[in-house]
Amino acid sequence: MPYGVYDLRYHEAWVSVGISSDTAEFAVAAIRCWWKRLGRRRHPKAKRLLVTADSGGSNGSRNRLWKVTLQKLSNQTGLEIEVCHFPPGTSK
Repeated sequence: MPYGVYDLRYHEAWVSVGISSDTAEFAVAAIRCWWKRLGRRRHPKAKRLLVTADSGGSNGSRNRLWKVTLQKLSNQTGLEIEVCHFPPGTSK
C-alpha cells in the first residue's frame, strides 16, 4: 500500500510503502513520518498543512477514523491540518 507526500515548494515526493489493515492510520503515519524526517526541517515556520485526498475509501471525507487520526497528528505537531477532497474517481 503506497501513500505519499508531495512537497510543492521543493518539487519532491516522499512515498511510504507498507502493509496495513487500516489504510486511514497508515496514510496519517506516512504524513507523520514525512513531517518528522523532512517536513519540519524544510518548513520550520509552518503553522498549517494542506492535505489533498480522494473522497472515497479509508481517507474519504466521511471516514471518522481518518478524521480522528489527522486530529491526533495535529495535536502532536501543533499544525493546523486542512483537507481538500477530490471528487470520487479523480485519481484513477
